[in-house]
Order: sequence, then structure tokens, then C-alpha cells
Amino acid sequence: MPHLPVHGLMAEFATPQELLLAARYARQHGYREMEAYTTYSVEGLAEELGLSRTGVPFVVLFAGLVGAGVGFFMQYWSMAVDYPFNIGGRPLNSWPVFIPITFEVMVLVASFAAFFGMLFLNGLPRLYRPIFNAPSFARATQDRFFLCIEATDPRFDRETTMQFLAGLRPVDIVEVAP
Repeated sequence: MPHLPVHGLMAEFATPQELLLAARYARQHGYREMEAYTTYSVEGLAEELGLSRTGVPFVVLFAGLVGAGVGFFMQYWSMAVDYPFNIGGRPLNSWPVFIPITFEVMVLVASFAAFFGMLFLNGLPRLYRPIFNAPSFARATQDRFFLCIEATDPRFDRETTMQFLAGLRPVDIVEVAP
């Protein structure tokens, strides 16, 4: 009988320490395409899963610098080029006066870049994930910890991966349908 396609195999653990050890062993055995689902942040889990650092800080820095430049140039253009108005012999490019608006535009553009950059780099909005159909996955928001080794992993073999996960002594192992 041929096997139906799967999204992956998901193991359920009772404690974060068990999940952390499972992720470490899976990584040591060559699995790279895996996800962990937890109730709260687990210290060291990202490193064990081999997740790289996010690019959001660089997006925010670049957008903030662009926003500051636009904010300053907008004021300079309106005060010194487009409509120069000499008030009391003050210089047309009075940069100390431009600092508050420059700062505010920088923060505005950087915050929008942080929000939209985070959405884009995380691949959101993702309205459907096959993992949501797993029978006990609702407990990921309550008191359980899950490790899913995805079928896209080069080392993934249904029987071998099932045996590997069973050796980690999880509470349960389920196949996640696509």
C-alpha cells in the first residue's frame, strides 16, 4: 500500500528540556528542516534548531537613515530652496531647528519598516499551516512542546524518522498531513 504524502512527523513533549534535547539530537543526526512549537520562549532552542539571525535590524537601520535623510531634506528644501524667507538674518539652513522633525520622521519610517519587514521576512500572513490539523496541536498554546521534522528535509524517511523520534521518548508522535 503506497504511503500518502505527509508534511512531516511531529513529536509532542511534556517539558521544554525534553524538547531542547530532542532538537539537539535531531540536529546531530543531520535533520535540518524542523520547527518547534512552544507555549513560551525556550532559551537556546533557536540555536539548537539552527535558525539564523533575522535581517529585521538591518532593514530598520536602513529605513531609519533614509527617513532621517528625507525628513532633513524635506525641511531644507522648503526653508532654503523652495521658499527662502530671511527672518532676523538667520541662515536659511538652520540645522538645529530641523532636528526634532528629522528625528520624528526617522522613527516613523523605521517603525513602519520594522512592522512590514518583520511580516515580509517571516513570510506572513500565513493563514494556513498543515500543522494546525494535528490532533493535539492546540495544546502548544497551553502546556505542551512540539518538534516537527518536515518531509522537505533531505534525511527525511518516514520509517527512519519515526523510529528516531520514538527513541526520544515523546508523549506522542503523529504524522502531519499536508
